[in-house]
Amino acid sequence: MAVVTKELHFETQGEVEIVDITERVNSKLRETEIEDGIITIFVPGATGAITTIEYEPGLLQDLPNALERLFPKGMAYEHEHRWHDGNGHSHVRASFLGPSLTVPFHARRLILGSWQQVVFVELDNRKRTRRIILQIMG
Repeated sequence: MAVVTKELHFETQGEVEIVDITERVNSKLRETEIEDGIITIFVPGATGAITTIEYEPGLLQDLPNALERLFPKGMAYEHEHRWHDGNGHSHVRASFLGPSLTVPFHARRLILGSWQQVVFVELDNRKRTRRIILQIMG
């Protein structure tokens, strides 16, 4: 079994920006010699998340709206008492969605549903430079 580690880097604008990274991940897979296996996509940091979604305008509005209903910005968060940085809701949202996703691949291409894309969700309340770790095994 071979293991290859790659990285993605990009800038975000903040607060529930949803970035389709599917083709970037597929591009990194094509750079390897590994034909079949699994890839773990991981964001280091406590205010970003990795998930899948149908990347279309309706859901790009629905996901942020659902996160606001579940974890409102205006609610009191204990995190604010310590750090006063206004992003307690960002941490809770990121914990809920999760920092990683493992996806199988075949012929150096992610195996996804017809309408399924891999996305990074920026949950912090400010612009960030993000690094995504890709651990490719097969």
